Amino acid sequence: MSTLKYRRILLKLSGEALMGDGDYGIDPGIIKGLAHEIIAVQQAGAEVGVVIGGGNIFRGAGLAAGGMDRVTGDHMGMLATVINALAMQDALEKHGVNARVMSAIKINQICEDYIRRRAVRHLEKGRIAIFAAGTGNPFFTTDSAAALRATEINAELLLQVMDTAAFALCRENDIPLRIYDMGNAGALMRILQGEDIGTLVTR
Repeated sequence: MSTLKYRRILLKLSGEALMGDGDYGIDPGIIKGLAHEIIAVQQAGAEVGVVIGGGNIFRGAGLAAGGMDRVTGDHMGMLATVINALAMQDALEKHGVNARVMSAIKINQICEDYIRRRAVRHLEKGRIAIFAAGTGNPFFTTDSAAALRATEINAELLLQVMDTAAFALCRENDIPLRIYDMGNAGALMRILQGEDIGTLVTR
């Protein structure tokens, strides 16, 4: 713990990041590599929350632009994030790490409901909490969901969001935000150890 500058973090991963060189879906090698990065910082003593987008499967805004009802498209996008969250949970658990998927919409046969106190408890117990289904509401991006969850769990650092609404929420709640290249192996650990990698956005 003494080597880490940040004790509790929220990591936002885009769905597109999971595709690798493909045009769709999940590249097993990519998700395995991301899992290794997350496990390394968790084993070093960090409490890790993760929000994953769904753009590798569906993007609600894109579907709406093609003529689909926006709310329906966003609901489909939320389900896509659940698929990605389950894939990440599987990748983490294959390495013996406890992970919990918590959904903002009710899918009780697949994963837990998102409850703030339970999420914090998972983190305190050393489990990786993966927050799925965005905010549970249409018209909000998973970047906004990441900023919201970071605020709710009292994260000391949020990594990777680009959405202006997410920036505003971070500013209002004094949560530092760092944008960096997740493809740079080991970067997450070095950031948590205090290295100035990428761009730090603060209030």
